[in-house]
Amino acid sequence: MRMLGSLPVRLLDDRYRDEALAILDADPVANVFVGSRVHAAGLDPRRLGAQVWGYVRDGRLAALCYSGANLIPVAAGPDAVRAFAERARAQGRRCSSIVGPIDAVTDLWEILAPYWGPPRAVRAAQPVMATSTAPQVPLDRGVRRVAMDQFEIVYPACVAMFTEEVGVSPNAGDGGVLYRARVAELIREGRAFARIDDGRVVFKAEVGAVTPRACQVQGVWVPPDLRGRGLSAPGMAAVVDEALRSIAPTVSLYVNDYNARARATYHRVGLIEISRFMSVLF
Repeated sequence: MRMLGSLPVRLLDDRYRDEALAILDADPVANVFVGSRVHAAGLDPRRLGAQVWGYVRDGRLAALCYSGANLIPVAAGPDAVRAFAERARAQGRRCSSIVGPIDAVTDLWEILAPYWGPPRAVRAAQPVMATSTAPQVPLDRGVRRVAMDQFEIVYPACVAMFTEEVGVSPNAGDGGVLYRARVAELIREGRAFARIDDGRVVFKAEVGAVTPRACQVQGVWVPPDLRGRGLSAPGMAAVVDEALRSIAPTVSLYVNDYNARARATYHRVGLIEISRFMSVLF
């Protein structure tokens, strides 16, 4: 373990990649988003497109905080949270959300709220669900990986899902340039799935974050007029089945606690709640 200097929080670079990954891989499901970024890009802020701060205890790396489009504490106890909050406050808000384990995000937001508030929304309890077992419900064989020539069919469904979930359109601001690029990237990487009937998306989901040990499903969506027709469970089962076979040994997601229908669907497919997140949206 590399010995660090006397500052309790410091900006990490690739010299600390192994130490950071050891912390991230200790809880591969909870840390799948940050883990996916560090596994793929390392810790160089220019390559990562974000910063990762390290909290030092007794000369060694003890906790992390990802500071990019999201602010995400990792393995952060009360002392680390206070140190990360002070750095975030001094830097000023650059993120569109704070996301992570309930205790850490609650404490982080309590410190930052007087300086960053008010938020656009607070999702106070979001069950994190996961499975490493193939679904026991029938798969929708119509759900397949999306091809690039289907981009213009799938993209409006992605926008509709994002707008419904987050409350703002991903096309706002830059006209959708970054969001279109992200959707295209997921398609190219074989991580976008959909059932398309007669040129219309009737179910879709993406695998947004991947590490060698886990992946995270996002963007699960059925058009409002088709909900309640039994499309979600077989569609989700198809995505989970394929993700377990070809992407990662554990499939996870997180969902708002008030979305009882979605939680029931995921439970039916075989995902079980293992922890809870909290999100503060700006």
